[in-house]
Amino acid sequence: MSATETVFNKKISLCIPMYNESSIIADTAKTLHEYMSATFENYEIIFSNDGSKDGTAAIADAYVEKYPTIVKAVHKPNGGHGSGVNRGLQEATGLYYKVVDSDDWVEVDALKKVLDKLRQFTRDGKPMDMLIANYVYEHVEDNTQKVVRYRNVFPQNKVFGWDQIGRFRPSQYLLMHSVIYRTQLLRDCELELPKHTFYVDNIFAYQPLPHMQKLFYMDVDLYRYFIGRSDQSVNEKVMVTRVDQQLRVTYHMLRSHDLKQVKVKYPKLGRYMFNYLSMMVAISSILL
Repeated sequence: MSATETVFNKKISLCIPMYNESSIIADTAKTLHEYMSATFENYEIIFSNDGSKDGTAAIADAYVEKYPTIVKAVHKPNGGHGSGVNRGLQEATGLYYKVVDSDDWVEVDALKKVLDKLRQFTRDGKPMDMLIANYVYEHVEDNTQKVVRYRNVFPQNKVFGWDQIGRFRPSQYLLMHSVIYRTQLLRDCELELPKHTFYVDNIFAYQPLPHMQKLFYMDVDLYRYFIGRSDQSVNEKVMVTRVDQQLRVTYHMLRSHDLKQVKVKYPKLGRYMFNYLSMMVAISSILL
């Protein structure tokens, strides 16, 4: 048995950072459990409770009691979304790590396909470093959808590296919603998201990339991103009031890598990361 198999006794960890989510945690847990039970027996759900003041903790603990081999509940002082992701990563025993925000969801058929593929790689002794799938914007205001796919960027049905990718369109980036990472590589790259800071999902989808060498893309619409609420962090009026946090995240990304070195090793990845940073700086400038 390899060291990886000894440490990671689950195939995948799904982390759900939560703060005052008692109204939806039950639905989230029930949905994920039904999805996973039908497709993949060796998994865990980690409720990362970020100091909730409502009934979130009690509901999470009830699920732990009901499914002790599947569900974990981590209760920690309030530190923000990034802190919840960090703690989930510390607790994860899955070979792969995926973050699912509490008000979003995953598509069952796509999840089955993704998990079957991950299981195949593991069974063959060739685990991927990162698996990419599509995500869908679910607009609450007008009940419309927009799918973000990567058919023009990544090869399909094959393992590939950064030297084999195409060009991203200006509105097409990798987000937290589209990536599943190998857990140990996230730890190896010392990923730690800032506390009490919004928009840290940009760091999550940026900093680990040069550490990921074996990639696989599946053209399935896996993640459903619920967007359009007036109080949401990506609402324009809300973003203006949090421009300091947007800047904090941007500076963190700037410091995380020397892009000249990345470009030497992975020219196409370096170009993508430079464009991502340019987008972050542009957003900061507009908000200021």
